[in-house]
Amino acid sequence: MKKEQGKKVNWGDMGIILTLIAMIIFFSVVTKSFLSAKNFANIARQISITGICSVGMTMVILTGGIDLSIGSVIGFTSAVAALMMSNGQPIILASVVSLALGVIIGVINATCINYLQIPAMIATLGTQISLRGAVYLVTGGMPVYGLPESFKVLGQGSIGIIPISMIIMVIVFIIGYIILNKMVFGRKIYGIGGNAETARLSGVNVKKEIYKIYMLVGFFGSLAGLILMSRVNSGQPSAGDGYEMDIITAVVLGGVSVSGGEGKITKVIIGVIFMGVLANGMMMMNINEYWQRVVKGLVLLAAVAVDIRTKNKAS
Repeated sequence: MKKEQGKKVNWGDMGIILTLIAMIIFFSVVTKSFLSAKNFANIARQISITGICSVGMTMVILTGGIDLSIGSVIGFTSAVAALMMSNGQPIILASVVSLALGVIIGVINATCINYLQIPAMIATLGTQISLRGAVYLVTGGMPVYGLPESFKVLGQGSIGIIPISMIIMVIVFIIGYIILNKMVFGRKIYGIGGNAETARLSGVNVKKEIYKIYMLVGFFGSLAGLILMSRVNSGQPSAGDGYEMDIITAVVLGGVSVSGGEGKITKVIIGVIFMGVLANGMMMMNINEYWQRVVKGLVLLAAVAVDIRTKNKAS
């Protein structure tokens, strides 16, 4: 009986990988240059934004929460950094301010959840809407140009054939792995997701840990914003718009339960690659942007449905 259960788990884990392989084969057949080295480099750059943010989002969802503001964090913090750089401020100063803003936004989200008792979905949705409005206010609804040439390296540079943004993403995933698998903080995250009240009774300061988690999400979001800004060489008021759905979908596809308490950061990278390949393949097939959104939405629904069904079977 135990062997049969083990096989089922293995096939469940392999499902996303087999689907990814099938998708790569499909896109390589219907498009001419999908398997080119240049296109793989493009995919690597594209998934770096989603990948960096997915590490923080994994921690949030593991606690049973969610952060819908991550796309607006990307847009707002990158717009502020772009304005500072275009006005002659040093790259390091602008970057530090941007990262600090991301952390502050995380504190605001956690405060709304911890002390105002606002559900995470509503709290972060409110932050999302407010920040998106703030982006248009600070930029006047216009792109910000005039960034230093040296700043392009972050989003456009490579070491050999490996994009620098990809290397940063890998480092962030390693940090996420260490936190979740090697540190007490990680065990507390899983404990809160399993049962927050039980975690509290066992001595975990749940509110304090929630602050840490949302601060990390904000930090990673602003880091992703800097990379995106560097890649497009401007501060766009629409930067990060809709990214939250790609990030959440990647995390859920990676096997992190929307109910919290279950999931591994090592599998989330598969979900990130899946979303990157899907988006790139659809673009190369010249599929309408609106249809792309339809497909991504269906993928999210399917991922959540599988997660819920798996939970029900286990119970």
